[in-house]
Amino acid sequence: MADYLTFDRVTKVFGNVPVVSESSFSIARNSLVVFLGPSGCGKTTLMRMVGGLEKPTAGTISLSGEAVAGPDRRRGMVFQSYSSFPWLTVEGNIEFGMRYRNDLSPSQRTERVVHYLKLIGLEDFSQSFPNRISGGMRQRVAIARSLAAGSDVLLMDEPFGALDALTRERLQVELRQIQAEETKTVIFVTHDVEEAVFLADRIILFSSRPARVLKDIDVAAVLGAARTLAVRESQEFFKLRNDVLHLVRHEVDVSR
Repeated sequence: MADYLTFDRVTKVFGNVPVVSESSFSIARNSLVVFLGPSGCGKTTLMRMVGGLEKPTAGTISLSGEAVAGPDRRRGMVFQSYSSFPWLTVEGNIEFGMRYRNDLSPSQRTERVVHYLKLIGLEDFSQSFPNRISGGMRQRVAIARSLAAGSDVLLMDEPFGALDALTRERLQVELRQIQAEETKTVIFVTHDVEEAVFLADRIILFSSRPARVLKDIDVAAVLGAARTLAVRESQEFFKLRNDVLHLVRHEVDVSR
């Protein structure tokens, strides 16, 4: 379904400042799409419009044919800052994601908590509080909380940016595995080219502000759908990374 999530001539202006230029594209269901571009270009604003946290100045964003009018649990967000609730345990944080799920019985909620604890590998930390676990673990909890809420689309705004290199690398692999197992649609915002190439089924490369689509890159056609750390050592990865990096650098240079 190439038209699962559609952007139809979307623009955004804050006051007199244009942030997103007229943009139209679509995202397929169950794909992992990376929004890549220079810092401050407007890619996070686009993602926030998908989440219903911002409204387009003009144009429409639609999910399954229905215009996005505001936040709802079908679209969950994970931010760069650790968004765990410090007064709740890991288990409690995941369960909190289901607070508006009137369709679930108490036993179903418990089953889902157990499922997502296992999915993120934190069964042994279920009763730990966020200040007792690492930053990488807290980001896993944030992902699990959004999934437990029933989100069909996971919106991730540089969620690994504050992590050390090895933890970031490990979570990139885990995100690919979680996305495949849960068959969710993921929009991932980053300005890190290597992260974008490793994670993405598809990269949508944006210009400097106001954001407009510069290039739509089918990464899966080059690297395949499955990703392991070994992919990073392949010639295909190096070439694609360098090609994308050249495009980003060129855009930064011409915008100065």
